[in-house]
Amino acid sequence: MSRRLTRPVYGMLSVRPATNDHLAAVRVGVSVAVPLAALLFAGRPDLSIYAVFGAFTGMYGRDEPHQLRLYHQLTAAVLLTAGVATGAVLSAVHAGSWMLVLVESLAAGIGSLAADRANLKPVGPFFGIFALGACASVPPIAPVLVVIGVAGASAMFSVAVGVAGWVRRRAPWRAGVRRVAPSLRGARLRVALIHASAYVLAVGAAGAAGQLTGDGHAYWAMAAAAVPLAGADFAGRIRRGLHRILGTFVGLGVTALILSQQPGTALLVLFIAALQFPTELFMTRHYGIALVFFTPLILIMTVLAHPMEPGVLIADRGLETLVGAVIGMAVAVLVLGRGRTRPH
Repeated sequence: MSRRLTRPVYGMLSVRPATNDHLAAVRVGVSVAVPLAALLFAGRPDLSIYAVFGAFTGMYGRDEPHQLRLYHQLTAAVLLTAGVATGAVLSAVHAGSWMLVLVESLAAGIGSLAADRANLKPVGPFFGIFALGACASVPPIAPVLVVIGVAGASAMFSVAVGVAGWVRRRAPWRAGVRRVAPSLRGARLRVALIHASAYVLAVGAAGAAGQLTGDGHAYWAMAAAAVPLAGADFAGRIRRGLHRILGTFVGLGVTALILSQQPGTALLVLFIAALQFPTELFMTRHYGIALVFFTPLILIMTVLAHPMEPGVLIADRGLETLVGAVIGMAVAVLVLGRGRTRPH
């Protein structure tokens, strides 16, 4: 068997060496925990889903100089808040499921171009379109402006946490070691457009396939389809898709264990905050392990915003993830090919 084809499988279990991952995990953990505590104190834990998506801003620029991290986190804050806002509007107007597929597919392409232009890490529009789909799929539980305010405030708090290290160290505020990515032009623009088209195709196809399952959670398939496209090469794309499937299924077992104990609202909020730390700890070292913790985090958020039968929720998540990840890997191979495809 070709070494190129088997390399993704050989790399499935390898865990990258730690590179101060605990510092990034602490920053993101604080960014998530404080807004959740504020909502719990205010008696609105049902708004946790919007606060957490805003807090995902802290996942960007983890190993960068503070001034470059500030730029990237502000960019991510805009994309995440826009995703939450768009989803909240779709929910408020009771948009149909096919409208969600259309909007999220277009958002995936636009988000891909924006992420490539800013040279964001994590790569791609995943968190923005995930926020859009999740917020569109829960019933309206607050006015749209309140939702935007919660997500935006949480995002800005994450930015403040991200830049706090500079204040503590009193280091000179000078140009970063890497300058901000230049405008998309020429060959770089062509590659970015190919990348964006792959996102539109994968997310749209996964959304259409998710509609056929009839479980009402097609946005999980759309989010899963975007995951393999963030890989830097053929092996990375296939490996991310496999990690998405296997990590999610193990995470569903963890979710079932947690929800079977029927914990109260305060304890569910505590679980969300606690699960974010190991998620970020392994996010760049081993994506599959990170998903073992990220999956219950997302599902617990969903339960708080829209309570439903845990067994149905878990089954739907497993099915949609499998469908979306397979479609994402197929599009990655057919559109992006087996070479490196990255505009930066």
